[in-house]
Amino acid sequence: MGEKRLERAEYLERLIVWRDKRVIKIITGIRRCGKSTLMEIFQDYLRGQGVKEEQIIAINFENYDFRELREPERLHAYVVGHAVPEKMTYVFLDEVQHVSGWQEVVDSFHIKKNLDIYITGSNAYLLSGEIATLLSGRYVEIKMLPLSFREYAEATEMTGNLAKCYLDYLENSSFPYALELKDQPRELHDYLEGIYNTVVVKDLMTRRKISDVMMLESVARFVFDNIGNPLSTKKIADTMTSSGRKMDVKTVEKYVDALKESFIVYQAKRYNVKGKEYLKTLEKYYVVDMGIRYTLLGSRFVDVGHILENVVYLELLRRGYDVYVGKVDDLEVDFVAMEQKRITYFQVAASVREESALKRELASLQKINDHYPKWILTLDEDPEGDYDGIRRVNVLEWLMGMIK
Repeated sequence: MGEKRLERAEYLERLIVWRDKRVIKIITGIRRCGKSTLMEIFQDYLRGQGVKEEQIIAINFENYDFRELREPERLHAYVVGHAVPEKMTYVFLDEVQHVSGWQEVVDSFHIKKNLDIYITGSNAYLLSGEIATLLSGRYVEIKMLPLSFREYAEATEMTGNLAKCYLDYLENSSFPYALELKDQPRELHDYLEGIYNTVVVKDLMTRRKISDVMMLESVARFVFDNIGNPLSTKKIADTMTSSGRKMDVKTVEKYVDALKESFIVYQAKRYNVKGKEYLKTLEKYYVVDMGIRYTLLGSRFVDVGHILENVVYLELLRRGYDVYVGKVDDLEVDFVAMEQKRITYFQVAASVREESALKRELASLQKINDHYPKWILTLDEDPEGDYDGIRRVNVLEWLMGMIK
């Protein structure tokens, strides 16, 4: 099943920046978000820069042809044996989590001056504590997501009708291959269900040794159904138990961690803006793709604002921010986006045309006394507004990068 070759320019740029640098490049992200395609595009780029075919070693560990190389010793012998002496050899290891003890092999490649290493993996466990420690200071992680709204609009040539494009984007999914299935709802449903089953049922149950698939699925459904709502693992456990599925908090934590690890769900922690401290309760959760959510839950009603929040949250991650839900006294800021020492505050609302809605969205931002940028993003197509330095703009134009 080949994905349409979209250039994914921003991710490609990041690989180009790190080319030939003495760090391991690790591309992480949910299955089918385009990691393998990105590696192929980068290999084409290298060829265009005069790199010879023999200087590229590309191994996909989910391809049966390379099954033997899942053994670390064989992988080591293969790469070292195929490396070109006196020249840089570019090594691409796709879905490296299939190699037992891969980190030691990769570390041994890193020591060699003529190997430039690029690897991908489909779960965050890839860089869990002990592995990150072993590779400490030797790798850079490039976190990949499915298509942004802008990438989708450009790929579907719908940049002239952003409102229609947005509805399509939500319904048809942001996974690259879903573009091929755009007008085939049944096939699209089967494709997204396949991703969900591979990630949640196959990968997680195998790696986490989870035996009760029904319980795992019911937690996944609950989280998908409550995007943008403050949730605690206790609340999830209580809800499960009251609906006849007895579950303790520890089990819920294990399942939620597993969903986060597979990049199908993202957690936004809370941050006290005035006290400048991170809070440990009532996080919010967002799903990696609205199409998957729709496939799992059907057309179950969810607040239009929460869906928009989900889209904005993922976009902020794409733009390199650490993203938190803000608390200001007894009010909430949808997102506190941090980039090094710079902060930007965002409120997200479907519409603020009614005076009461505008007042509500302004209230928390007006309580913040610093001089960092403050934005209200809405689907309203009104001209841009300014309220004592708080900018209100059209969110679709912001997503397209038309507003800076």
